[in-house]
Amino acid sequence: MNVGINDPARLGQTTLPDGRRLGWAEWGPTEGVPVLLCPGAATSRWLGFGTDAVDRLGVRLVSVDRPGLGASDPAPGRTLDDWVADVRHLAAERGLTGLGVVGMSAGTPFAMACAAAGLARAAAVVSGDELAAPAFAGTLAPEVRDLVAAVAADPDGAERMFADFGSVETLWEISVNQSAETDAAVYREPAFADALRRAMTEAFAQGPAGYARDTVLVMARWPFDPSRIAVPVDLWYGGRDTSPVHSPDLGATLASRIPTARRHVVAEAGGSLLWTHAEEILRSLLNNLARG
Repeated sequence: MNVGINDPARLGQTTLPDGRRLGWAEWGPTEGVPVLLCPGAATSRWLGFGTDAVDRLGVRLVSVDRPGLGASDPAPGRTLDDWVADVRHLAAERGLTGLGVVGMSAGTPFAMACAAAGLARAAAVVSGDELAAPAFAGTLAPEVRDLVAAVAADPDGAERMFADFGSVETLWEISVNQSAETDAAVYREPAFADALRRAMTEAFAQGPAGYARDTVLVMARWPFDPSRIAVPVDLWYGGRDTSPVHSPDLGATLASRIPTARRHVVAEAGGSLLWTHAEEILRSLLNNLARG
């Protein structure tokens, strides 16, 4: 199984105006079309996607550690607006003009914030959604509904709870051993498992605080109106995805909320389609960027 998880071609940190450092990894040609990856929960810049195709497609893939994870300095109390400001500075410093953005699972709100702010010219959501959207109140799995309610009632308390809960072993168990077999087959493939374990280990190198803050933002309402997103947005879901923290209806509601959205449901795929269908996702994003 080839799912494009080669090591980064370039690693580095960019210093932000407040002195914090933002860690990043890159694959593909430096003169390629820049595509920013907002990784999923509890992972880091080390785990790219489609890295066996980026040279052929002319994509400069950039994966960025969010504050407090991996090689990025913490920013207690950070918001999605803060993330947009960080990415705006990174894009200016690294020459990432005409940016496309991809959000995988828990990376979805971070990618959509960039799209809503007009920082990205096109976006792709993969296996993600706004879990706290009112439309999902009666359809979330009970354990997810409880997390959304906890964040709404007491975000600081929920963040402390997530910090107590968050660890490499706990998240490995959830991600790998509690996935549908379609996804578990990907996650347990030896090369992918090694890459995923390394990405998770780096994500928690500074402790669980970065993961905890991420999870609060993921389980909260988005601070922007999806209906006002003006750039093309691809929504990608696997028909065999059983994860309760991806999308309750495989993006159907989200597609109706974003006027520029185009929804793709790949019947034979699971929640891991970022890797199993990477080239298809990248080609569609490139087409949207070219039209923009």
